[in-house]
Amino acid sequence: MNFLTALVVGRCMRKLQGAEATWAEEEFGGVDLGDSRRSARLVLMGARAAKAPSGKVSQVFRNDGERQGAYDFLEGGHVVAETLIASLGLAALRRGVGDEFVFTAIDGSSLALVDRAGSKGFGHVGSSAKGGRGLKMINALGVSPDGVPLGLVTQVWWARAKTKGRNRKDKRRNNLKRKAEEKETRFWLQAIEESHARADQLGIKLWFQLDREADNRCILLHLAKAVEQGHRFTVRGSWDRLIQATGDDKLYLRAWLDREAPGGQYLLDVPAGPKRTARTASIVVRWATVTLRLRDKWNKTEEPLTVTAVWAREEGTVPAGEAPIDWLLLTSVQVDSFEQARRVIFGYTQRWRVEDFHKAWKSGVCNVEQTQLRTQRAVLLWGTILAAVAVRVERLKHLARTAPDQPADLEMTHLELRALILLKRQSKKRNEAIPDTVPTIAQAVRWIADLGGYTGKSSGGPPGSITIRRGLEWLAPAVLMLEALENQQTS
Repeated sequence: MNFLTALVVGRCMRKLQGAEATWAEEEFGGVDLGDSRRSARLVLMGARAAKAPSGKVSQVFRNDGERQGAYDFLEGGHVVAETLIASLGLAALRRGVGDEFVFTAIDGSSLALVDRAGSKGFGHVGSSAKGGRGLKMINALGVSPDGVPLGLVTQVWWARAKTKGRNRKDKRRNNLKRKAEEKETRFWLQAIEESHARADQLGIKLWFQLDREADNRCILLHLAKAVEQGHRFTVRGSWDRLIQATGDDKLYLRAWLDREAPGGQYLLDVPAGPKRTARTASIVVRWATVTLRLRDKWNKTEEPLTVTAVWAREEGTVPAGEAPIDWLLLTSVQVDSFEQARRVIFGYTQRWRVEDFHKAWKSGVCNVEQTQLRTQRAVLLWGTILAAVAVRVERLKHLARTAPDQPADLEMTHLELRALILLKRQSKKRNEAIPDTVPTIAQAVRWIADLGGYTGKSSGGPPGSITIRRGLEWLAPAVLMLEALENQQTS
């Protein structure tokens, strides 16, 4: 940030205090937009969106001047989303400096957006028959080794055109003939490249975590190139691949692991979910180094790739009518023991953080799909700002679970804590004591969630993103009031 930009941003931040302002300056303060006023506007918009997240600009900016300034920023054509995303990526990775690695969970999603006239530059999403419109994206989320979201490492957007071909068979043949650079696979490759390029700038090593959609010859070979730079990967297998064998017989991975690989067993507490019964599952783990035969079906060529296969499957505890837990993981990490295999499995479970982020971004916290902006460029910018806000809420949620004894003033300002304590005292139980000292992050998040309607055990688990967001909405006006009183006393 140059001197003039820092001066303008500083003036802006004196008008908007709080943890949101500090966070927004950390996330967006380093963005060079070629104009100090635009840079200051971006930081202000980030802080306002963090205080009152919403897909609709009009619900975030209640002041007429700030609202018009936000629209001018988003629709003025002077800023592109890629510039913001690069800044977010570096801010996220800086939080991982000093760690052995940063888990990087990559997954795709889409936004369903209103475009009745077909004039906003959106593409096809969802069912062809329903004619849905919107945008597609691949997100790479940075996660600490102990499971706390760090921020977006990168985000790749595109508008999908309708696929050509008269029927499903024709489409599949056309897709096989195309190179990776011509398929949507290229966006996965781009996300991988941008992620490790930013990590390389800071000397950070990544451990990519990808689901079954990435069990793709091109993606696996691309990840193998990142391994040459010191990074790691784990991909969940989508099918039972062929592996190299002696003789003429075909040898499939699962059968070979079941017969030849060393193993271990542990118990896993499985929460209830859609089509899933809560239970303590017995998980059998097998692991071995294998060489995959990566075939190009169209060109009829084959390329070997040596990986470690870690197979975790449920045995003996599967309820009738339910599918067992069954993860076949392909990783670049060498595994020589049961403990190392468990570490690979733990790493894969951190991929779910990006799914939690998608939920918070799209519906739980930010409701980004409710945006009514008129152009693709504006939606990309606003969606990127809201994506950063969604990660912030997810980070707060997971800090309360993984570092519960950490003091809350590391993430919240004194005014926010003071307002939270005052509000909590208004609704506390008769026998509940609320001290004046700084609460832990777990206590603070629980109090915020209480404001948002969290009811404890009857809510079905620890505080989630929705109740935290509701609580922050209750907290924001109290903080503004204390801020106004403090400013009046010092003026």
